[in-house]
Amino acid sequence: MSFELRDHTADVAVEATAPDLSTLFGSVADGLAAASCEEIPDNGGSEFEVTVAAENREALLFDYLDQLIYERDVRGVLPVDNQVEVDPPEAENDDATEETESQWKLAGTARGIPLSAVDAREVKAVTYSEMRIQETDSGWEAYVVFDV
Repeated sequence: MSFELRDHTADVAVEATAPDLSTLFGSVADGLAAASCEEIPDNGGSEFEVTVAAENREALLFDYLDQLIYERDVRGVLPVDNQVEVDPPEAENDDATEETESQWKLAGTARGIPLSAVDAREVKAVTYSEMRIQETDSGWEAYVVFDV
């Protein structure tokens, strides 16, 4: 799991690679935390859960990152140490509803570091601008731009 912050005009981008989608989403979320704060404490804060559902991979990543920004604003914490499990839509079967078949799902946890404990910059929002998620020979890559 790895990510790099990239300059993007007046914004910041996170470019991440990982062996699977779950790890990739966690890496992008950790990149969001790194874009918000130079130094992240190794301990402290409390764990909280995040669940999201969406119609496709890109919407799932967008909604997940948007939820983390929401949690930051409401809880007053910086979400770090993001652990994620991504579940693609279920295969079609006679017992499944149309809504269940088309939903990508994400369940995750994050450690919320109080914003008062870090020198955080505000990342305003995640954008669809230039967002990409693609499978490669060695795993997965993502590129996401954030408004700062």
